[in-house]
This record gives sequence, structure tokens and C-alpha cells, in this order.
Amino acid sequence: MVNTAPTLQQDLIDRLRARSARVGVIGLGYVGLPLAVEFARAGFETIGFDVDVGKVRRISGGDPCGVDVARSDVEALTGNGRLTATTDFARLEALDSVNICVPTPLRKTKDPDLSYVVAAVEEIAKHLHVGQLIVLESTTYPGTVDEVVRPMLEASGLRGGEDFFLAFSPERVDPGNTKWTTANIPKVVGGIDVASTAAAKTLYEQIVTEVVAVSSPRVAEMVKLLENTFRAVNIGLVNELALMCHELEVDVWEVIDAANTKPFGFMPFYPGPGLGGHCIPIDPYYLSWKARQKGFESQFIELAGHINASMPRFVVERVIKALGDERKPLRAARVHLFGVAYKSDVGDVRESPALDIAQLLLRAGAIVSYSDPHVPTVNQGELVLVEVAPEAAFERGFDCAIITTSHREFDYGMIASRSPLVVDTRNALKGMSGAHIHRL
Repeated sequence: MVNTAPTLQQDLIDRLRARSARVGVIGLGYVGLPLAVEFARAGFETIGFDVDVGKVRRISGGDPCGVDVARSDVEALTGNGRLTATTDFARLEALDSVNICVPTPLRKTKDPDLSYVVAAVEEIAKHLHVGQLIVLESTTYPGTVDEVVRPMLEASGLRGGEDFFLAFSPERVDPGNTKWTTANIPKVVGGIDVASTAAAKTLYEQIVTEVVAVSSPRVAEMVKLLENTFRAVNIGLVNELALMCHELEVDVWEVIDAANTKPFGFMPFYPGPGLGGHCIPIDPYYLSWKARQKGFESQFIELAGHINASMPRFVVERVIKALGDERKPLRAARVHLFGVAYKSDVGDVRESPALDIAQLLLRAGAIVSYSDPHVPTVNQGELVLVEVAPEAAFERGFDCAIITTSHREFDYGMIASRSPLVVDTRNALKGMSGAHIHRL
């Protein structure tokens, strides 16, 4: 039998370089929509797929739905037909490449939840055709492409590396970061064979300034987990140092600033109220889960996770101590949170430690309110809150403020001067002093 893979690969590469290929992106969230916009901006006919009818309707009308993409770009690209958003997965059949950018959360048991990936691959398998390139971007454990995605696609009767091309390329999006974006963050790609790697590399070379090819999907999958495990473990270390410095009556922030003057061998990480977001609190557990399947216990990862998860409770303890010094109990105390997003200048509350702090405060009988210009409401199960503007919060009055997210919109001078007590978990009040200010 004649091997047609080289011909199929070259044909695909030629069309990718000519920007005549039709590309698709499944999942139009913080990863998928910016990627689809870059493809469309480069001249590709691009179709974005999502199961959320409302989101598809809004994107079709030019609304980026809170994602880090300029509304003007979405309006222009949907207006000229370069970018189409749809819920009709039958349109996958007409595409030359498909990128999967769906969520990969954890179950309550800290095991990987690949249900969104599986659902996306099932739709692709229904419409898979010869010469098509499939790239998984969703963060997952090493072996997902080989053990889950490839068998599902090959159940169609087509063979990976012969009839279609398959690769993994980890997303590296940093929400709210205007310096490093989809277009200039180097892209790592690893295919199931040389042809798949070359096809995926060519695809990304049309929209990204640098593409780094690795030897396999497993390596590419491991790259993302290393990046975020590195951050989680180091944040866990500095959080433990913060707890230690508190007991030793040492300013951990001053220690870090001084250590950072060393021009080699040191990289600053900063303590905080806990870990949040779509990656750092979750990805290390993907790695430790997979390691356990091989009988390996990842002690650093588990310990860092334990320390980071304990930080919201430590923050509440600091609030109890601050109120206690004023002879006020936490029960019935009015506590106001400045920021509930997981990081500054974004509206994302996924895994946000501020929500854990709010829950702990409420269970202890406190009255909780918050200000966050990026999050108008919080509706997380039993935690339901409506945002209060800072000025209104000061007029209403509260017993203690907690700076949980250092949004640039906040007037920290006003917070420091008008709050009866402040627990600053982000060093946002650096350079300000007063007996009422309590730092992490």
C-alpha cells in the first residue's frame, strides 16, 4: 500500500503557508478566542465552536465576552467573515485544522476531569477526514494525546500520522498580561510523529513569533505542567516563609526585596492569600495524579498544595487577631474585601482564594461585603454577593478591610487612611504605616 502521508503533509503545509487553509478552534474562552482572532487576523478563514449559545451569539455580534481581545478586532473579523462563531459541529468536516481549547478542571477528588476534551474529540471524530490536523491545547497529564485522543480519533478507521495529523501544544495564556500575548509567547509543539510535528509547527508559525518543536506529545504535555508546578512549589515555599516570618516578627516583603538584589541565583516569588486561576492551583495535581498511576509519590507538589491551600485560613486568623486587639469578635463583625478576582486587573474568580476567605468569614458569623471593579456579582453555590463600590463601602462602614486582590483601580491611600483595620495580603500598602495596618 502506498504511503500517502508525505503528500498529505506537504499539501497541508502548502495551504497553511498560503493562508488558504480553513482552521477551527473548539472552545471560545480565554485561550480559544484569542487564538481564533490571531488566525483570522492572519488571513485564515476561521470558525470558532462553542456549546454556549449565548456566547456564540455575543461573539458573532462583536462582543469578546470579557476575554483579553479588543472588541474592535472581533467586530472587524466577524464583520468581514474571517471569523465565524457557531454551535454547529458539523462544520468541522470542512476544516483543514482544528485546535481544542476546552477546560480541563479537577474533580472534587483532585483527579483530572477530561470530559470536555472527550466531548470535543467525539465531535471531531464524527467529521474527521484525510489530511486533517488536530491539535490539543487544553492542559492535561502526559499521555493524554496517546492514550485518550488518538484512540478515539482512530476509531473512525483513519490512522494517525498516515491519514491525519495529531499534536499537542500547551496554552500559555496569562490573562490580563498586555506584554505577553498569544502572538508573542513562544509556542511549544509535539506531534505523534515527525509529519504531525511539522504540520503543527507550520500552523503556529503563521501567527506566533517563535515555535519550539519537541520530540513527542508527552514532552509537550509535561512542559506546561513543569511551568506551573515550578510556580506552585515556589509560591508554596514563599508562603511558608511568610508564615515563619510572622512568627519571627520579620517583614517577609522586606526580606524578598533585599534578596532580589542578588544578580544571580535568585528569582523572587511573593506570598499571598492563596492560589487562584485556571492553571497554577490545578495543573500540579494533574502531574501528581499521573505520577501516582506509576507508583511515584510527588512529595514536593503535595506539600506545596497543602501550604497554598492553608493560606485563606491564615488570612482569617490574621483578621481575628486584628479585631481581637481592638476587643472585637469576628462574629457579627463587618469585613470588607477589596478584590475577589484571583489576580489583579482581571475579572476571573476561578479558584480565587478571596472566595475561600469570604466563605470562612461567613461561616464564622462575619458580615461580608466586597469591592471589585471587574466582578459585579459573586454567585458560587452558597456564596452570593453583590459588589459595593469603595466609596459606598466606606460610607456604609466596616470593621476590617482585607486587600485580597491588588487591582490598579483601587485607591490604596484611601483604603489605608479610611479603614479602621486593614489586613494587606498583597503588600499593596507598601511604604504606608500605621498600627491599624497588618501585613501578611
